[in-house]
Amino acid sequence: MRVLVTGGAGFIGSHFVKRLVAAGDDVVVLDKLTYSGNRANLADVPCEFVRGDIADPDDVEQAGKGCEAVVNFAAETHVDRSILEASDFIRTDVFGTWVLLEWARGAAARFVQVSTDEVYGDVPAGISSLEDDAVRPSSPYAASKAGGDLQVLAYVRTHAVNASITRGSNTYGPFQYPEKLLPLHITNALDALPLPVYGDGRQVRDWLHVEDHAAGIELVLRKGAVGEIYNVGGGEEVASGEIARRIVSATGAEEGSIRHVTDRPGHDARYSLDTTKLRSLGWTPRHRLVDGLPETVGWYREHRAWWEPIKASRDFGEYYERQYKRRLEPV
Repeated sequence: MRVLVTGGAGFIGSHFVKRLVAAGDDVVVLDKLTYSGNRANLADVPCEFVRGDIADPDDVEQAGKGCEAVVNFAAETHVDRSILEASDFIRTDVFGTWVLLEWARGAAARFVQVSTDEVYGDVPAGISSLEDDAVRPSSPYAASKAGGDLQVLAYVRTHAVNASITRGSNTYGPFQYPEKLLPLHITNALDALPLPVYGDGRQVRDWLHVEDHAAGIELVLRKGAVGEIYNVGGGEEVASGEIARRIVSATGAEEGSIRHVTDRPGHDARYSLDTTKLRSLGWTPRHRLVDGLPETVGWYREHRAWWEPIKASRDFGEYYERQYKRRLEPV
């Protein structure tokens, strides 16, 4: 199958591309290569690469020639950045999804929308989100992803587009851009820098290894039902403060390197996914955090040449200063 993978030079997208290539699929990657897209993530991967924007119909038309399916990873994804400035999130996550849907409609192509558990909003203890739960996004990022999801469902209903949606939990592993919580903490710990933890550090997230996430999306591409949503979660709920403590232990960093800082606005206390529907297709997560986290720490320890230039870049430096400088200043 010839598959268009948008955002395929990003974190989860690049792992997914490698998985399809290994399965014998013909892959075209369309990526804008914004700050988190990285051609090095696809080094030595035999795929066609097109630099372009999913919000540009001409770019999508060029990249999609001959493709039978599109899997949409392209998105602005970081909650913190969406709080600072939301316009790019609306353009890419909402308008860009519409452009792709129009292309898929005209090409009669299979469409998989890669979304997030954050669209469900805060989940009370003892409850896990089901696919037919209402969306209650708390951040501009989550709202933009929910907007894209709703367009997908509308195109299934109105235009009979062959589309499915996946909603993944917090994903970790190699090649993750180092402003996200886990790689930020790992790389800061390796450089003897503070590990900023929002608020009391009790925000619970469901942690999922990137290989398991990619496997779940591939299964939905091949076997998912039209108009259905599939939750992809690791089933390992761990608070952010505990993640920081585990990273300190795995890296040998100083105990005092964990710094509790002012919480971000609208911070959800807990996410949790019910993955029964995806498991019924034959999927199960194979990586456990007890092994996956130390392995991920080891990858960043051994691949400084990948992340050090990113953290030394102007874009990362400006973001880090804007996001954390005041938070990390002594009171």
